[in-house]
Amino acid sequence: MLSYDRALYALRTWLDSWNGVGHVAVGMHRQGYDLHLTQYDDRGWRATFYTTGMEHSPTSATGTTWERTPWHAAQRAAWGALKRAGASANRGPRQRLSA
Repeated sequence: MLSYDRALYALRTWLDSWNGVGHVAVGMHRQGYDLHLTQYDDRGWRATFYTTGMEHSPTSATGTTWERTPWHAAQRAAWGALKRAGASANRGPRQRLSA
């Protein structure tokens, strides 16, 4: 097995666990997000990130996803929240048009 493959396997094993969910949640909290993780019977898991300090309502969600496992749900919702934040930052402040 190549060293890259071993490193990737080790990373996936570490992240694809409850400890990994905790690390993602803590890392996202440091970025200003709260995680809400819910299991829906055998249908899977829903992970939603909200801006810290804001009311947690469906309209205030910044990243959300459904997955079969809690760790994949948390990882993909985090990625979605960070992508959305990056897209907002790249737009920059709105310019006022003069008449």
